[in-house]
Amino acid sequence: MTVRGPRRIVCLTEETTEWLYLLGCEERIVGISGYTVRPRRARAEKPRVSAFLDGKIQRIVELQPDLVIGFSDMQAALADKLIRAGLNVLVTNQRSVAEIFDTLRLVAGLVQASDAAERWIADCEAEHARIASVAATWARRPRVYFEEWDEPMISAIRWVSELISLAGGDDVFAELGQMPMGRDRVIADALEPVRRAPDLLIGSWCGKKFRPETVAARPGWSAMPAVRDGRLHEIKSCDILQPGPAALTDGLAQLHRLIAASV
Repeated sequence: MTVRGPRRIVCLTEETTEWLYLLGCEERIVGISGYTVRPRRARAEKPRVSAFLDGKIQRIVELQPDLVIGFSDMQAALADKLIRAGLNVLVTNQRSVAEIFDTLRLVAGLVQASDAAERWIADCEAEHARIASVAATWARRPRVYFEEWDEPMISAIRWVSELISLAGGDDVFAELGQMPMGRDRVIADALEPVRRAPDLLIGSWCGKKFRPETVAARPGWSAMPAVRDGRLHEIKSCDILQPGPAALTDGLAQLHRLIAASV
């Protein structure tokens, strides 16, 4: 059978690597991001050729990819270098849960794996519906502050804000979640999270270890219900801040467990 679509793909971010493995198309991957941890085997099987903002341009060229896939405006400079090196580059900019599903379908279509993708997506959406139905039985919806970065404080990106809602909570900075750029989700007033009185605080500091004791010691934060009740938890960024399969599965499941414990 003739293999159609790109046969040599470099993935500049983890979510595309994870998705291609889930689709059974891992043989098409010839290079991955150095930050890749999902699936674990990818690090042993594929050469690491990029960070997030930059990459080994000559090494990538030597791999002779017929497609390089990246994510977000933050990789614009890296994409520019690769395009100027003569490579085909696709950069997606998904921000919402719906856009993540659309992007998964797009990538699956490129590798002729749409049937497998639709089966996975149907199972995922069924689990989302199950979680939402469980949350609908709760007497109250806990208030959640999700911190994506600590200095400066940055609140949840849109898909995380939407997953919090799906998991049964209310994002206390939901209006900031609509902002696509991190700079627009910066919380300038250090006491504003306290005033919004979250029952639960979740940290996911983009690859840096979350320090609940440091957060709890912030001036004035002892008055926050989440701090007072010791409800400060971490979800690893690889599980929630990658706009792909991980966030829609493991990330959501962790959110749901933490929020359920706060009801």
